[in-house]
Amino acid sequence: MTGDVVLDLRGVVKEYPGTPPVRALAGVDLRIRSGELVGVVGPSGSGKSTLLHVMGTLDRPTAGSVHVAGYDIGELSDRDLSAVRARNIGFVFQQFHLLDGYTALDNVADGLLYTGMSAVERRQLAGETLVRVGLGHRITQETNKLSGGERQRVAVARAVLGRPAIVLADEPTGNLDSASSDAIVELLEELNGEGITLVVITHNREIADRFPRQVSLRDGSIETDSALAGVA
Repeated sequence: MTGDVVLDLRGVVKEYPGTPPVRALAGVDLRIRSGELVGVVGPSGSGKSTLLHVMGTLDRPTAGSVHVAGYDIGELSDRDLSAVRARNIGFVFQQFHLLDGYTALDNVADGLLYTGMSAVERRQLAGETLVRVGLGHRITQETNKLSGGERQRVAVARAVLGRPAIVLADEPTGNLDSASSDAIVELLEELNGEGITLVVITHNREIADRFPRQVSLRDGSIETDSALAGVA
């Protein structure tokens, strides 16, 4: 059901300067295969946000290795790393990060701004993707006039637009009411059913438990991983 490894973390440590230094990740090993839907769950301060930044190549580890879509990020310049990130990783954040005053179509199309694709092609693909996430009737609506659930659907559409190797969602339901939250989780499940690889960071264990694989983080270390249950 799952395929090649798209994200591979080996012995990842992340420390921040201080006296003493703050160790946010303490030797994390995590492998994500194509087609997986993984919930990473843990309390506040467990290292979830740091893990997301390292997985998304937004931050480099202090020690250990990170491979994304076959690329060793430790061997890449910042410029090359930005290119790998743009082509292979989609992001969904709790705060949406949309441009107010712009339409849903423009917000999604801008996700392909640096791909070399023409504006006509970008807008056509963006429109198709918005239909795919259930917003075909809101394509020309300015995003600041959309509901929270609709705004998150725009963010999801932007994240999956370029068919990245993996999509990382950071507390994607954190700003939503329960009905909108359920709808977004269902959307993520549907997209995974279409082959999108997803890692969802959440503090909500009920959400994580809906996914085929759960990884529990505590004090910067993986406490449990359902994929390894029963493995000696």
